Amino acid sequence: MRTVLLASLRTHTRRYGAALLAVVVGVVLVVVTAALSSAVRDGLTSGLDQPYDGADAVLDRPATDDAVRLLEAAPERGADAWLIGWTLQQLSHDGSVVATDADIGQVPDRPDRRWQELVDGRFPASPGEALVDTNAAKADDIAVGDRLRIGTGADALDVTVVGLADSPSTFSIASVYVLWADLSRWQDQLYASSVAWAGGDGFGPAREAIRDVVPGAEPEAVDAFVQDLQAEINSGVDVIAIIALLFAAVALLVAVLVINNTFAILFAQRSRDFALLRCVGATRRQVVRSVRTESLVLGVVAAVVGTAAGLAAGHGLVALIHDRWPGARLGDADIGASWLLVAAALAVGVPLVAAWLPTRRVVQVSPLAALRPDDSTRLRTTTGRARVGLGILLVLAGCAAFVVAVGSAVPAALVAGGTATFLGVVLLGPVVVPALVRALTRVAGRAMGPAGRLAAGNAVRNPRRTAATTASLLVGVTLTTAVLTGLASSRSALAAEMDEQHPIDIALTGADPLPDDVAERAATVDGVAATVTVPGAPATVAGEQLPLLAPGHDAGPVLHGRLPHARPREVLVPWDLLGDDVEEGDRVAVVVGDRSLTLRVRAGEGWGDAALVQPSTLARLAPDAGAQAVWVRADRDADPEDLAGSMEAIAGPLDAGIENGLARRAYVDLQLDVLGGGVVGLLAIAVVIALVGIANTLGLSVLERGREHALLRALGLTRRQVRRMLATEAVLLALVATVLGTALGVTFAWLGVRSLVDPVVSGAGLVLPWTQLGLVVALAAAAGLLAAVLPARRASRTAPAAGLAME
Repeated sequence: MRTVLLASLRTHTRRYGAALLAVVVGVVLVVVTAALSSAVRDGLTSGLDQPYDGADAVLDRPATDDAVRLLEAAPERGADAWLIGWTLQQLSHDGSVVATDADIGQVPDRPDRRWQELVDGRFPASPGEALVDTNAAKADDIAVGDRLRIGTGADALDVTVVGLADSPSTFSIASVYVLWADLSRWQDQLYASSVAWAGGDGFGPAREAIRDVVPGAEPEAVDAFVQDLQAEINSGVDVIAIIALLFAAVALLVAVLVINNTFAILFAQRSRDFALLRCVGATRRQVVRSVRTESLVLGVVAAVVGTAAGLAAGHGLVALIHDRWPGARLGDADIGASWLLVAAALAVGVPLVAAWLPTRRVVQVSPLAALRPDDSTRLRTTTGRARVGLGILLVLAGCAAFVVAVGSAVPAALVAGGTATFLGVVLLGPVVVPALVRALTRVAGRAMGPAGRLAAGNAVRNPRRTAATTASLLVGVTLTTAVLTGLASSRSALAAEMDEQHPIDIALTGADPLPDDVAERAATVDGVAATVTVPGAPATVAGEQLPLLAPGHDAGPVLHGRLPHARPREVLVPWDLLGDDVEEGDRVAVVVGDRSLTLRVRAGEGWGDAALVQPSTLARLAPDAGAQAVWVRADRDADPEDLAGSMEAIAGPLDAGIENGLARRAYVDLQLDVLGGGVVGLLAIAVVIALVGIANTLGLSVLERGREHALLRALGLTRRQVRRMLATEAVLLALVATVLGTALGVTFAWLGVRSLVDPVVSGAGLVLPWTQLGLVVALAAAAGLLAAVLPARRASRTAPAAGLAME
């Protein structure tokens, strides 16, 4: 059998090359998916994880006393511990109070533990030195070398500003950073968000050390803590876990289908060879051993080649997205060993299974019976009925999983439902795809010509081969359509939600009337697109001191969406400013000076710490109302924190408050941009896989029909007509895969929106990106046509006599 194996390798080099290419492509897909998912993870947690860089464990929300014990016990144990938290203290500059409750945080003693990014000056090196956030410095006119007083009374601390810094972590920002030696004086007034511990021995020893200091503590590994923090920020939706699960499921499914389809066609073509070997004396065990040896060798070679190519392609693709699409904001690719092991197992395991199944019939029946044509794919056979039955069961199981996913918002159920449904459709392919081809042929009618009608006949003659040829493109189209539609729907829903919750980018609201030139000064700040002055007056609403605003029609240019509109005899109050004894719908007294009206309360948010009324209501309460607020619309590329710092510099001397809706919108946009970057990479790989898959299976099917094409040439078909026939067949199959894939993709996207987006953003609906979907259809047809070029060229160049001599 060794001689037979070597002869087979020499004789069928092209077929083995196609099989090797299929496995390599599958391995590359898995490794590239690992690169993309890790880059998406790094991008989503960008900033969140930087305060914990170098830590072995994190204790979340410890009691203040526990946090202090950890910080003081770490040096005694040869470890480092630092606080992510703050204390609120009065801050004075040049003898004037600039903030009554400035947040004072810690800058770690060791340089390699510091997450703050130095902008000017240096980091504190000894007690009495401080690092100031750049935006706080801008707002309070603080520079390097200035003296500040933190706190009051006996606990007051005078510090020298030695540096200005910016924090890449949106959720770990303080106005002033000092060393723990200084911060510890306010240890009974600390709020500890978390404490990071670095012992240098990994999570296990760090966990035990923390428990020794704080009995009963439950520290977390840094990766798990950051993932939980990211999920908490996203309203309990663990985006990282969803993306990793989705990417992994798609990669494995596509890789298995591509490899399985190629090997199924390859070894089905060789069933006659196996039967002849049985006739000349080869035993069943020898045939099976030969098949397994071939598959094992191919798998090992493909694992090595595919892993190397995947590592290069993964890092290269992430770098290309960084270079060509900076807005995607992907992080760095970090491919773990577990992904490489999965890719290697896939390369070796799937070919073994896929190659053995087609030979099962040959080794289970007599040699003469195995020489007969294989009719196991016909529906009237037991195998055909079993395939259809299994396909129906998988579709039903997928539908049941979808019901669970929509009802309980479980991402794993959504992925399981999509996988089961898609596999069911693939198993039903020999029934569904030929039916769709016949329907498309009837629509085209006589316009197809003789070559087209021959192509349509070829497409439905072997249902299993036809289904296998379309499977790869079906995967790509389904994935592309689902992702594009889901992303468009999610963006639309989240944009509407952000417009409702944060209709104003920056709201500068005064406790007292503002000077007339505030809007003009705000308009000169970099990053400001438009400003509007909002009239109002200081008021008392249900006993609470609140500015009363009455925005007019001129506020439209600065708004995102529509601002809640106060009806007559109504006052809109922010949710968080409603008194404990006031509920929505109550009638309360609104007093401005010596004038008073009784208005009904309605709650809302997004315009700052002020109440809203109609202009006519304000005119009755304050006939001489002046400028009480300035609303700002930011440029698309404006930095939320820098812009807020510039507005603070204007608002601080006026004792005006700042509402930064832009920061929350920017974080949501960052999430979508990161996901979009990962999706672009995944779609690029899906398109390549679809093209390789359909070209591979179409090329193998052309090899299988070499004698048939030679006979057609002998009967008078020209080379051009052969090429046209194969091109038409490829386009027919591509269009069928596109129609079916688009229907599946849109359905999966709708279910994804219902199960993942709608529970978080109520009222989310399906948005169809028609232009992008039309482009998918055009690209799919072009992919089918392109995939047919080389096989058609090969078939048309084979002389009729040489083709008829093929085995």
